Amino acid sequence: MTTKMKITAIKPYPVWVGTRNQMLVKVETDQGISGWGESGLSGREKAVAGAIEHYREFLVGRDAMQIGRIWQELYRSQYFEGGRVLQAAISAIDIALHDIKGQALGVPVYELLGGKQRDRIPTFASTGDEAEGDVAIERARELRAQGWQAIRFFPAGQSSKDIFEPRESIGATAAMLNKAREALGDDVVLGIDYHHRLSVAETASFCNKLGRGVLDFLEEPIRDETPEAYESLRRMTDIPFAIGEEFASKWQFLPYIERGIHQFNRLDVCNVGGLTEAMKVAGWSEAHYVDLMPHNPLGPVCTAATVHLGAAVPNFAWLETRVPERKLGFDNSEFFPVQPRLDGTHYPVSNLPGLGVEVNEAAIKAQSFRFWEAPHLTRRDGSVTNW
Repeated sequence: MTTKMKITAIKPYPVWVGTRNQMLVKVETDQGISGWGESGLSGREKAVAGAIEHYREFLVGRDAMQIGRIWQELYRSQYFEGGRVLQAAISAIDIALHDIKGQALGVPVYELLGGKQRDRIPTFASTGDEAEGDVAIERARELRAQGWQAIRFFPAGQSSKDIFEPRESIGATAAMLNKAREALGDDVVLGIDYHHRLSVAETASFCNKLGRGVLDFLEEPIRDETPEAYESLRRMTDIPFAIGEEFASKWQFLPYIERGIHQFNRLDVCNVGGLTEAMKVAGWSEAHYVDLMPHNPLGPVCTAATVHLGAAVPNFAWLETRVPERKLGFDNSEFFPVQPRLDGTHYPVSNLPGLGVEVNEAAIKAQSFRFWEAPHLTRRDGSVTNW
């Protein structure tokens, strides 16, 4: 195998898998080695596919081994650089190139990132966005019995498809979490994802209704566009923040890391710019004692890439995972005959060359894309609010 491989094709595959689309990307080379990547911009896959088609026009013929240089060219080859759509496309291509290089060299991707620092990747599990109150607490008991030491809840009203009133949610949610801590004890990590649905004032009220030490992390309580808003909130509570699943570059992480706003990076390797950018964020985070707690919402390609990332960095907390019995179908074995599988509450780190994922291209070609929209939520007065 030579050290140079020309890219011969880049194929975007937006396909319906389970209950959502997955934006998969295949990169082919002149030496018969192909790599797979995934974009994380759920719900806007057509936009990402279009960006990938633009990039394909000048990437065909490039040396697939020059991952860092290609990343720079993808980012800097247009005046309107960055943004979530372009970065999601760059992420998928970058992950696929790592998959190719690992296969070409006969090593797992983590070896390209500095080598393995752990053999197993710890995960956190969620109670499910339809579980509230005592049902959610009982679900957390089940997860604890299955071995999970880190458990995430969702707020009251999370599963609504039409109305969400923050002030109606925070009291019931705080009561549930206070009760959950009492029921589950102090040696389990408890968190909640508020999915950007609160304002600064609403979040402060919510935190004030919690007993001290009830929460180990509060995920995405407000929108991320204004770091100063999070700084204001930071002064009102000592609960650790988990932020960043929607960040599309190291530059978006900059104020949060440098100003000490958050304690857990919810980095998404399929949104941030792939493994190339994720490693830069990880090193920067390490210097500020911020741990990685990656977002992992969709397919096995994303999971595999994040497992390799988690294996290669020292500052790792937990990887998001879906408990198998929820049966969302994102890990369809027909589409992904070889993929990461949970061993208890951990993902073993694969030693297969590349990502260690196989994709049944014929099967996904036969699977059509379906338009999907997240719920468009309103408050009771008719005004639009965040999903």
